[in-house]
Amino acid sequence: LQVLEVIAEKRDGITVSAVSERVGLNVSTVHHLITTMVHRGYLTQVSRTRGYALGRKLNELLEMSERESDPAVLLGADLKALGDRLGHGVQFAVLSDTSLLTKLSLPSDDDVVAEPDEVEKMSALHATATGKAVLAWIPDTELVRVISANGLTAYTPKTITTLSGLVEELRLVRRGKYAVDDEEFSEGIVCIGSTIREGAGAVIGSISVTVSAERATEEYRQYLIREMIGAANTFSNKLRDLKS
Repeated sequence: LQVLEVIAEKRDGITVSAVSERVGLNVSTVHHLITTMVHRGYLTQVSRTRGYALGRKLNELLEMSERESDPAVLLGADLKALGDRLGHGVQFAVLSDTSLLTKLSLPSDDDVVAEPDEVEKMSALHATATGKAVLAWIPDTELVRVISANGLTAYTPKTITTLSGLVEELRLVRRGKYAVDDEEFSEGIVCIGSTIREGAGAVIGSISVTVSAERATEEYRQYLIREMIGAANTFSNKLRDLKS
């Protein structure tokens, strides 16, 4: 491990003799260790003069680790089960720099509602349930940065297009613990979302359910709101337990 750490510090490569001096082992021992790691893909020989550098295997392990800790992977089966139970399409999204990135979009076989374009949604945080569920909990300075980067485009006559209007909407999201896209991004489509956290801590992302506007009666909305808040709490607790 010491040999690996020393080589990791030298991105352009380091010779066996230099590694030997750094770790305090004789050259033949270091050469044997390095040969084994080259064979297994953890190191690669850059050249005879420059020596050795990190190999592809470490990147593969890192990618595997990131996939296993990705909330989209950890919550994928639970989100699908939620969508199947509700009979509607469901989504999981995160804030990536200033963009809304939908990491999971699971349509329903029972309720075919045309999902909005995911690329267009990336800059429509103010007009989507997943976007508002995230924006409601970020610092004011970050909110201003996100809105400055994306603007407040009017997608339908119901879209919120003023900063003051959005700030008031986000206040209601925090108070109610849910967000609603009431035909604000696409006419005829209503989405209800809630925030995913690390337990009660930092915001990880948000989930939402999609339903046609004609089905979204006040009574049915209240049912979906309760379901989404409950699911968000369950998912948040699951991520907290997995990381503890």
